[in-house]
Amino acid sequence: MKVVIIEDEALAAERLIDLIHSYDATIEVVAQLDAVEQAVEWFEQSTPPDLVFMDIQLADGLSFEIFEKTSVACPVIFTTAYNEYALRAFKVNSIDYLLKPVGPQELHQSFEQFKNLQKTTPATNIPDPKMIQQVVQMIQKRYKSRFIVKTGHQIISVPVEDIAYFYSEHKMVFLKTLHQKKHLVDYTLEQLEQLLDPDRFFRLNRKYLAAYPAIRSATTFSNSRLKVGLLHATAEEEILVSREKVGLFKAWMDQ
Repeated sequence: MKVVIIEDEALAAERLIDLIHSYDATIEVVAQLDAVEQAVEWFEQSTPPDLVFMDIQLADGLSFEIFEKTSVACPVIFTTAYNEYALRAFKVNSIDYLLKPVGPQELHQSFEQFKNLQKTTPATNIPDPKMIQQVVQMIQKRYKSRFIVKTGHQIISVPVEDIAYFYSEHKMVFLKTLHQKKHLVDYTLEQLEQLLDPDRFFRLNRKYLAAYPAIRSATTFSNSRLKVGLLHATAEEEILVSREKVGLFKAWMDQ
C-alpha cells in the first residue's frame, strides 16, 4: 500500500509515520507534504496513492483548498485538532477522520475501515467536492452569540460568554448564567448543540450542555464514568458523563 501524508507539523508527521509502520511495516510513505501548493503540485505530477492522510490546517491555508485546485483521486483520512462535533460530515461518503493526537487504536480502526470499504465499494471512496464544501461551511460557520430571554415584562439579551450551562427540566430548557440568573429558552438541547460553538460548549449528557468556564471539577465515578461539578449547580445534582463520552470530554477540556 502506498500512502501520502500531508502535515505541516514535523513531529506530528513523524509520529503518524511511526504509527503507520507499527500497524503494517510494508506500507510505503511515498510523499510527505506540508503545504497546500506543494500538495497541489504533487498530485498534478504523480500517480495517485492508495490513501492520503491529510491535516486540515496547513501553514498556507486549509487543506480543503487542495480539492479546489486539483483532483485527488484516492481516499482521504483527515487528521485534525478540530472538535469532533464539527466533523460529523466526514463520515459521509466513506471519508474518515482522526482527532489529534492520533492514537494507535484509532489509526488501526481507520485502516480496517478503509480495507473493508475497498472490498465493497472502492469507487465511492474518493472525496466528493460538494461534501468537502459542506464541511468547510460547517467549520467556518458563525455560531450564536446571544440569546433573547424574558424576565418579567422585560426582554433582555444574554451573551453566550455569560452563560454557564443549559439544562432540561420538566420538558423545558433553561440557561443559567455565570451570575446565577436562570432563564427559560425556546430551544431543545439538540437545537442548541447545532447553534453553539463546540469549542466552548459540551453536551455532558441528556440533561446538561455546559460551557467550559462553568466546569469546576471532574472526578472518576463508577462504571468508568466521570462526575462533573458545575458552577452554581446544587450538591444534589449528580451530573455524569457517560463512559462513551469520557474520551471526547477530556479532549475538549484539553484544547
